[in-house]
Amino acid sequence: MEAPSPPPANDLDQSQLLRYVQDMHQLRKQREQAYQRLAHAHRITLSKLALAAEYKDGDTGAHIERIGALSGAIAKALGQPAEWCELIAQSAPMHDVGKIGIPDDILKKPGPLTTDERRIMETHSLIGAQILGGTDVPVLRMAAEIALGHHERWNGTGYPSGLRALEIPLCARIVAVADFLDALMMDRCYRPALGEDEVLALIKAGRGSHFDPAIVDVAVTLFPQLVALRKRIDQRTAAEQLDGAAATPSQ
Repeated sequence: MEAPSPPPANDLDQSQLLRYVQDMHQLRKQREQAYQRLAHAHRITLSKLALAAEYKDGDTGAHIERIGALSGAIAKALGQPAEWCELIAQSAPMHDVGKIGIPDDILKKPGPLTTDERRIMETHSLIGAQILGGTDVPVLRMAAEIALGHHERWNGTGYPSGLRALEIPLCARIVAVADFLDALMMDRCYRPALGEDEVLALIKAGRGSHFDPAIVDVAVTLFPQLVALRKRIDQRTAAEQLDGAAATPSQ
């Protein structure tokens, strides 16, 4: 869309100036609408990509919504700008998109993984970064950082690069805590969901070893709100699934 050329100064009259201003307002409105449509398309595409990975992992998709909400809430409590909090809420759901590239017999194995299987499983962080990286789209740049870094540990014993402390991007450090909290409270193929007290104790135990101490402190303070947030998302998801089932014609 090209901006209209203003009329020559010597030919300007009030009606021409008014039309020119109106044209500029209309052009700005069209550009804003186009940007909003593009941003919406980005969000939908990325959520579907993240959902594909979660379905492969045996989840219904609520996990990715919870991770986004939990990460955004933690970021806000850490004092991050509102725009950054919104960005991590959109990016965090893609943290495990690399699991698309992991064989099902490893991804869904009910028992402990062998050393070789564990090595293959750990490549999902690299696969995710490759899928999401190489772009100047902010949400994808952050999503790639999260995919690559959310299994790094504060003490340097994580993977894939053995980063430690502040070498790990802040977005990945936040998602590491949010993902740990949410995953422990889910039923998995290899264990049942843990209770709130046990989850809280395990988060505290990871302070300064697995996780950034400052983020753990915030998560511990926010823990009742984070649990309530999870429950609200689960209740809404369950209601949507019931509505969808009711609207589906029986065979």
